[in-house]
Amino acid sequence: MTYIKWTFWIVIWALLAAFLHYTLPQRDIVRIVGTENRRIDFGENSIFWAAPDSGTAVNAVNRDVFFIQAVRASGRPMVYRNEDTGSGWPPYFKFDTANLQTEAEDSVSTAAAPRWFAVRHYGWRNEFLTIYPNAVSITPVDGPDVTLIPWFNIVFLTLLLALVWGVTVRWRRFKERRITPAIDRMDMAVDERRAGVSRWLGTWRKKP
Repeated sequence: MTYIKWTFWIVIWALLAAFLHYTLPQRDIVRIVGTENRRIDFGENSIFWAAPDSGTAVNAVNRDVFFIQAVRASGRPMVYRNEDTGSGWPPYFKFDTANLQTEAEDSVSTAAAPRWFAVRHYGWRNEFLTIYPNAVSITPVDGPDVTLIPWFNIVFLTLLLALVWGVTVRWRRFKERRITPAIDRMDMAVDERRAGVSRWLGTWRKKP
């Protein structure tokens, strides 16, 4: 039972960590090298795409999606999708996809005269599953070595840990005060009933 319990909690915490890593904002320092508008046919990876842009018709089969192509300081390529999130999940309330695409097109630079930007995004890049992080905003920075502190994530995770700790403490106190005594009383009642049944059965046994 202990092995099953620990396995259960490890799986739960791993899923929660993956969910938070996918949903919380991240920032990459990149040089934007191009943009494009591509028709996407959605398949098994459709859960990793946002809803259609606000104000456009819903098409579950395919639709046009903006992309922003970039290169990190290390030379590694990075591609972002640029989709509205609207008022759905995750709650970024992004409605300015077209404006962001225009900003990205105006921010294209070459390796000879690089311009560096912090791309704020959520999601993952996975070539095997063909999924892309969704760009939320782009901000010019001084260079590729600039240090960005994720204040939002720090505050959010601190509050989340405080909430989990508070709920856990209160649950343990409630369990000690209410649930454990109730279970003990039930166990005592069951033991008394068993003892009563044993005494009653004993009256039917043949006396020596």
